[in-house]
Amino acid sequence: MAQVSPLESVMTHTAISPLTSYLTDASALGKVPDPGFIAYLASLEQINAVSPDVVRAIIAELTDQRQNLKMIASENYCSLAVQLAQGNLFTDKYAEGIPLRRFYAGCDNVDAVETLATSLARTLFDADHAYVQPHSGADANLVAYWSILSARIQAPLLESMGQTDPSALSDEEWADVKTQLGNQRLLGLNYYSGGHLTHGYRHNVSARMFDCQSYNVNKESKLLDYEEIRAQAKAFKPLILLAGYSAYPRKINFRIFKEIADEVGAVLMVDMAHFAGLVAGKVFTDDFDPVAHADIVTTTTHKTLRGPRGGMVLCKAELAEHVDKGCPMLLGGPLPHAIAAKAVAFQEACTEDFQVYAARIVQNASALADYCTHERLSVVSGGTDNHLLLIDVTPFGLTGRQAESALRDASITLNRNSLPFDPNGAWYTSGLRLGTPALTTLGMGNDEMKEIASIIKLVLSNTHPSRIAKGKNAGKHSKARYHTNPEALETAQNRVTDLLDRFPVYPELDLDFLDQAFM
Repeated sequence: MAQVSPLESVMTHTAISPLTSYLTDASALGKVPDPGFIAYLASLEQINAVSPDVVRAIIAELTDQRQNLKMIASENYCSLAVQLAQGNLFTDKYAEGIPLRRFYAGCDNVDAVETLATSLARTLFDADHAYVQPHSGADANLVAYWSILSARIQAPLLESMGQTDPSALSDEEWADVKTQLGNQRLLGLNYYSGGHLTHGYRHNVSARMFDCQSYNVNKESKLLDYEEIRAQAKAFKPLILLAGYSAYPRKINFRIFKEIADEVGAVLMVDMAHFAGLVAGKVFTDDFDPVAHADIVTTTTHKTLRGPRGGMVLCKAELAEHVDKGCPMLLGGPLPHAIAAKAVAFQEACTEDFQVYAARIVQNASALADYCTHERLSVVSGGTDNHLLLIDVTPFGLTGRQAESALRDASITLNRNSLPFDPNGAWYTSGLRLGTPALTTLGMGNDEMKEIASIIKLVLSNTHPSRIAKGKNAGKHSKARYHTNPEALETAQNRVTDLLDRFPVYPELDLDFLDQAFM
């Protein structure tokens, strides 16, 4: 009797579930069922009973990620263990407050998992204190800002008024406190020099909270000039000196930043959302370890750290009390299911394997930068020290938006990015940001970085801006529309497919089976 494949089984065994079909057919074929796929399949089966549309979207996303190289510097692939840790009944819990100091009863197990997560985070980063409740990096930054304001501005003012509780103040006294809270200064890296939206960008709430100034990279080198920053800080005298980046391809010397902060009486805050995994993995140490020098450090828990989407604050002991009041200060209730996933990710990061992985991220980024330079692509600052690099696409006559879209057509997913002093602004941009965290998770190395640089060059050199047909700008080059040589595009797509066939995303997941079962 001919054996029946798992796919055929799903199609013919209409009376049984996909999970049962998978297990039955694995047994018939003498195969050991994959535990990760069993868990994934079981969860999809439960969701499908309620919302097939959601299941189809999940599978479509897996398909998309199987078919496209993920080079967005802020994205990665977390483990199935991290994914599955989020899908549990912790999502049903309200847990305002901190472990052993909750505003709701019945939080014993939430306390246990949050205590575990904070303990692992302190160990992983050698931090005095960890607060794992922020829902995102932006939330973590807001917690840090308001904790600093609370510690440095509000608490001394209340003490001078003979109070500790703001609720006890008169309306006039509280108005004075609010005036002082709203009259503070922040100095952070300019968005166009690689800073983040939450670092004082005028379209972000941070620029409305503080009197903000930005420091820039040097126009020629595209590197930070610490003496220029020192001079600016002395003139501006900020409450907060903020370091960190979302698109700066170099390491930062945090020892020097701490010296500058101390000289002007500022709190040194570092946003390490992008490079937290390089700190946890002991790639960034000594002068380049922000936790060793900063008063307060914020981060996401995904990106290079390879955990779930979420945020975290690390701080010196003197700020701990204020940080722990993130809820109710500004956060909504904690997400215990996400905190459980953070604990799993932190446990994974406390291994030698993770340190090897973190080192390879930087090795791959450096190799990619070198190969891009060899392909005569314009690499901003001449290279990289971290997980990302910037490419100036203006030599091709393209905007970042056009280059981003053309590469997506070629099955490479990355993002356009403003370059220092960018004439094309934040929407169209003049550059691309390339990251290696996800590629490294897939197991790619030097040879693959060489191939990727070659593919990028092939696509960009065969892409040209379209001309505007109508209106006052008729005949001019479009900043959005473009056309790519079809033969070059097909060649690029085939080369990307070859890479992804050798390094599949979540290889334990049988996509063909899922397609037949649910799509």
